Parts: sequence; structure tokens; C-alpha cells
Amino acid sequence: MKETKTLSEKSFQMIKIVVPILVTQVALYLMTFFDVLMTSKYSINHLAGVSIGSSLWVPVYTGLTGILLGITPIVSQLIGGKKKEEVRTFVQQGFYIAIVLAIIIFVAIFLCIDPVLQRIPLENSVRLVAKNFLYMMSIGLIPLFLYSVLRSFIDALGKTRISMIITLLSAPINIALNYVFIYGKFGFPALGGVGAGLGSALTYWLILLIAIIIVYRNKPFAELKIFHGWSKPSFLKIGALTKIGIPIGLSIFAETTIFSAVTILMSTYSTAVISAHQIAMNFTSLLYMVPLSIAMGATILVGHEVGANRFKDAKTYSWLAVGTAILFSFFSASILLIFREQIASIYTNDQSVITLTVQFFLFAALFQLSDSIQAPVQGALRGYKDVTITFIMAIVSYWIIGLPTGYILANYTSFERFGYWIGLIVGLTFGAITLGTRLLYLQRKIKKSTSDL
Repeated sequence: MKETKTLSEKSFQMIKIVVPILVTQVALYLMTFFDVLMTSKYSINHLAGVSIGSSLWVPVYTGLTGILLGITPIVSQLIGGKKKEEVRTFVQQGFYIAIVLAIIIFVAIFLCIDPVLQRIPLENSVRLVAKNFLYMMSIGLIPLFLYSVLRSFIDALGKTRISMIITLLSAPINIALNYVFIYGKFGFPALGGVGAGLGSALTYWLILLIAIIIVYRNKPFAELKIFHGWSKPSFLKIGALTKIGIPIGLSIFAETTIFSAVTILMSTYSTAVISAHQIAMNFTSLLYMVPLSIAMGATILVGHEVGANRFKDAKTYSWLAVGTAILFSFFSASILLIFREQIASIYTNDQSVITLTVQFFLFAALFQLSDSIQAPVQGALRGYKDVTITFIMAIVSYWIIGLPTGYILANYTSFERFGYWIGLIVGLTFGAITLGTRLLYLQRKIKKSTSDL
């Protein structure tokens, strides 16, 4: 990436990086989105099963693939510091980590899923769909984790458009496979929600294959030769990756599990409530792709500037990302408030579920601002490789403040099921404030240390 001087140049550079990330994130998210949407048209019980299955799947794979995101700031800073020869070894160590993580989760799913689901108060039909959905998804664990390494490598070089192209090529395949396996087309049996899991798993293999071909054959990736001269596992480099990656992964895990925990806690309510909650969460998660993409772009941009010792530019990129996300939050909140009934109707024809979903959307609109602040701030902090304190703040915000608040409101006040969503708002708001304070502190500390030189 080229050095930028003016704010307008930086804005254009950020758009150039973020827009392909956004398209990629949306396309990847559409796999889950269409799992829920297409399953909701098949059966409300299958929708509830996919809802519970996804609530267990998403935090595990996002948290653990988050560990692999440590590659992005490391490679970004290496490229910014003109140390390209070190990139290959770090990426290869990332592959080793990815395979080990995939195997661990694969084994854990088959050993632990029955005991876990038995502890959740569900109808037997819903529990069976959730279990088989997770079995099918586990087929795609290894390609999903390996692709996460490749994508982190691709994005760290600033070539986010390539990730976008890869994902756009695979997204329609996922929809087609869902159609075949959910509804039983072309001679295949109708598997419902279980078919959604199988379709997604097969698509992960396709994404990996496409990514390998592109990275192996095309510049600038081929020049770094990440598939050549394989190095043995290096505890030193694996340690460097995990030192950054584990706090990132745990931070993501803490954030995603709070939403999954709420879904599981709400399993004590009716199937209609679970379905309405999942629909509301599904669509708001789609909106969250914008601040999340800005956050990922901030990590790349800030990482490059820090690697090149351009700390003033890194600071500008940080707050440019935050400001852009805040502007979007007003837009996303407006969508949820104005079109909430129309959006709910896309998912289901069940009027009771639509009514509940509309009510959940009102609360979802309220946490758009907090969500849009904390995400890009975390992204900027990762660009600085400041990840440990961020993880601690995430744990406090979501698990010590957010979830207990939601539980108390849901079980001891008249808010009932909506109390959990109020708890989410409280936790996200606290996280936005503390993370923003941390970024300000870090930038002032860097400014003072560089001015003293």
C-alpha cells in the first residue's frame, strides 16, 4: 500500500481496503443468513434447531479463527517495515495452528455435543436437528480454518479485493447446495436444517480450493512463496502468533458467546420466541458487517503505518474508521426502526413470530451506536498489537456487566425476554467507552515516547 498524506487520500485508501472486506464479510455471512432464511421456510422446528446449533457453532469457530487473525497485524507490520522474507514462515506456522485447532474442535463436537444439548431445555425434534446440523458443519472445519489463514495473509497485503472475489464466487454455490439439501431436490432427500449444515461445509472446501489456486499463481502472493520451502513447526514463531492471536480470538469469543448465551438462556421460552430472537439477531448481525469490516480495515491500515513508524498516520486512520462507523450506525438504526415489520416478514409468515421479531428490532436499534464504536476501536488496537487489555475489557463488558444485567432484568423484572437485549445494550455501551479510552491512552503514550526521542 502506498503512503498517504492528506485526509482525503486516507479516506480513499480506507474505502479501497474496507469495501472489498465488507462485500467478503456479507457474502460469508450470507451463508449463515440463508441457512436461517431457507430453513425458516422449511419448518419452524428446524429453524429453532439451526438457531441453537448456530449459537454453539458461531462462537467456537469465530473465536478460534480469531486466533489466526494474529497473522494480519504481524504480516502488515512486516510488509510496512520492508521485511517480506519473514512472511512465508509466519504464514506456514499459521497453517499448523489452523490444522491443530480444527482437529480439536472436530473431536470436541463428536464427544461433547450430546451432553451439552441435553442440558438445554429443548423439544427432542429441535435437539436432534441442532446435533445433526453441527455434525454436518464439522465436515468443513479444516478448510474453514485453513482459509482463515490465507485470507488473513491476503488482507494483510492490502489485497482485500481478492478475498472479495473468492467469496463472491462461492456464495451462490452455497445457496444452490442449501436448496438441494434442505428441500431435497435432484433426487437427494430433504434434510431441512441438517441440509443447511452440509451445504455450508461443502462450500468451505470450495472456498479453500479457490484461495489456494489464486495465492499460488498470482502476484504479489506468488512472490512470497508461502507454499514453498516448508519450515518445521517453530515454537518461537507460533508463540509470536498466539501471543497476539489468542487475545484476539478470546475477545471475539467473549463477544460472540454473549449473543449465543442469550439465545441458549432464551430456550426456556416458546419456540416462537426463540425463532423471533434468532431472526432479529440474524438481521442485526448482517448490519454489523459494516462496522466489523471497518474494524478489519483499521487493523490492516494501522498495522502498515505502525510498521513504517508513521504513528501520526496510524492515529488518523484509527479515528477515521471510528467516525465512519458512527455515521453508519444512524443509518442502520433507521432501517431497523422504519422497516422492522417488512424485514420480519421476509423470514416467516407466522404472525406471532413476526410480532415478536418487530419488538426485538426496537431493542436492536438501540445498540447500533455502541456496536459501531467498539468494533473499529478494537480493530485499531489490533493494528497496534495491543490485544491483551482489549481482551480483559471484553470479558468485563460482556460477561461481568452485560450478561448478568440481562439475566436479572429477564428473570426478576417485567422486561422478561427483552431483558436479555437490554443487557446486551449495557455491555456493548460499557465496552465502547472502555475501549475508546484505551485507544486514546495508547496513542498519547506513543506520542510521548516518540517526542522524547
